[in-house]
Amino acid sequence: MTKKILMVLTSHDELGNTGQKTGFWVEEFAAPYYAFIDAGIEVTLATPKGGQAPIDPTSTLVDFQTAATTRYDSDAAAQAKIATTVQLSSLNESDFDGVFYPGGHGPLWDLTDNTDSISLIENFLKAGKAVATVCHASAALLNVKQVSGEFAIKGKAITGFTNSEEEAVQLTEVVPFLLEDELIKRGGEYQKAEDWHAFAIQDGLIITGQNPASSALAAEKLLTHLSA
Repeated sequence: MTKKILMVLTSHDELGNTGQKTGFWVEEFAAPYYAFIDAGIEVTLATPKGGQAPIDPTSTLVDFQTAATTRYDSDAAAQAKIATTVQLSSLNESDFDGVFYPGGHGPLWDLTDNTDSISLIENFLKAGKAVATVCHASAALLNVKQVSGEFAIKGKAITGFTNSEEEAVQLTEVVPFLLEDELIKRGGEYQKAEDWHAFAIQDGLIITGQNPASSALAAEKLLTHLSA
């Protein structure tokens, strides 16, 4: 049977009060998306609001292009999927084998406290299914609880965009919180590599990647887990 992966993207497009736009980081969607579909997996895209998922304009700059983003730029079918995402509240964990959350700054605002997202992740974990996040999307794990009421990431090896990477992009004062700090506050065993280096880690059912360079690695870990 064909495996099915749900990819959950942000609907949020305002970068704090800067007047600039944000959204999801193209490469963090494109690299995993193509890894999944090339492996014969059926992929569904969802956002909190449904419809067009906003792309972070910075992620389309020349400096950040990869083979996966170039492929996306000429892939009308993938672009159509991004324009017509399914509303998150309409989906059930039972229809999928795993879930992947691409980053970009958007998730900090709309996926941290989103009750649909939180209960979805809780249901995936309860059902023994893997949950993968990369970069800022690790924020989606912050308020997920275990059946015991403890935070799901407590005692788990975990990563996400570092404080020093946030400082490097000069958004420390703009973001609603620093992800590294919050993951640690929830009891996560936070780990990281050097800034901008590829680093992804799996602890049980939770797979996390540090930054944009880590998206393919996080996707690979999810694929390996699904084929085990």
